[in-house]
Amino acid sequence: MRLFRSSIETPIGQMVTLVSDEALCALEFAGRGRLTRLEARLDRWYAPYTIVHGANEVTVQTRAWLGEYFAGASAGMSAPTGLAIDARGAPFELRVWRALGDIPAGTTSTYGAIAKQLGSAGASRAVGLANGANPLAILVPCHRVIGSNGTLTGYGGGLEKKRWLLDHERRWAGGQLF
Repeated sequence: MRLFRSSIETPIGQMVTLVSDEALCALEFAGRGRLTRLEARLDRWYAPYTIVHGANEVTVQTRAWLGEYFAGASAGMSAPTGLAIDARGAPFELRVWRALGDIPAGTTSTYGAIAKQLGSAGASRAVGLANGANPLAILVPCHRVIGSNGTLTGYGGGLEKKRWLLDHERRWAGGQLF
């Protein structure tokens, strides 16, 4: 499999895309720790693969959606219409990622609430691990998950980015700011 890698500048920092000829496979904030983790996921779920620096039509679609998201036009949408997604993971991770997509922009949920929604009330830590393994930052809105006490907890891009994303979505979705 050939994956095209490119960088996208955003108001909250550089992001990296990895796309195949058909779909977006990863959208991640640039940062040594996150990219090292991403490489391990690629080795597990996409091998054999080759990374080529460059862009294709999927990259162009991803850039366009991110531009709209940061401009506020699509801040309420989790998944862009027409953009194919190829997020690979364990079955439980995939279930968690689908559940994250159900959290409306401008709102939050908790790890425990998601575990309960999935029929695994005692699996809030497993939900947290799946949340942290999410390869599609912003698109799969793991930033909308907070601690049971209402505090911002764990975000691979950093808590300042998580707060920014939540505030941005609330501003455009009409929700209340923290």
